[in-house]
Amino acid sequence: MQVGNARYLTAGDLPETIPVFPISGVLLLPGGQLPLNVFEPRYLALFDAALSGNRLIGMIQPAMSEPQTNILPERPALSQVGCIGRITSFTETGDGRYVISLSGICRFRLLNEVAGSKPYRTFHIAPFMTDLTTGDDEGQVDRVGLLAAFRAYLEANKLEADWESVERASNVTLVNSLSMMSPFGPAEKQALLEAPDLKTRAETLIAITEIVLARTFGDADSMLQ
Repeated sequence: MQVGNARYLTAGDLPETIPVFPISGVLLLPGGQLPLNVFEPRYLALFDAALSGNRLIGMIQPAMSEPQTNILPERPALSQVGCIGRITSFTETGDGRYVISLSGICRFRLLNEVAGSKPYRTFHIAPFMTDLTTGDDEGQVDRVGLLAAFRAYLEANKLEADWESVERASNVTLVNSLSMMSPFGPAEKQALLEAPDLKTRAETLIAITEIVLARTFGDADSMLQ
């Protein structure tokens, strides 16, 4: 996979440890682009370190159900799966913030936390190496069903889309972009992230959209015709 000026093809191209940036409800997927507005001091330090090194960070969500014995508020329990991102664009605002563009490389599973005195957290990780290659299941995506669900959601919420660009998008771009931009909650975002393949992610996105439409507007089936 080519991301910015770097190529990631084998396990040797990826780090064994990575600093993590935990944000609830934010989803990064391989090949996706995620804008970030960074202002908290410990995460400014994280991005300073990444920019001076390999430019890689791990985007991850806090755990959906956190145990009552949580150690410290600044070290909450985390979800087990996140996504490695490379900083491909960086701007200083002049008021102490960084505006970052993060490009998704591959998902990872958390292993053990690295002890240290840095203000941010670092973990040993196990990358999902299959994310570095183009999936063979792109042709198995129910593109018609996905577009129908997307159109129904837009119409129900009186929103518009650039349909010419949507129609041109590949199945990979379409599924991952819609998953990242979807206005769903943390649990739904995590389910989309952890889907084992593109086909399943598309099916999960369709199912979540249909559930939201049914809960909000009643008969979702009629909207998908």
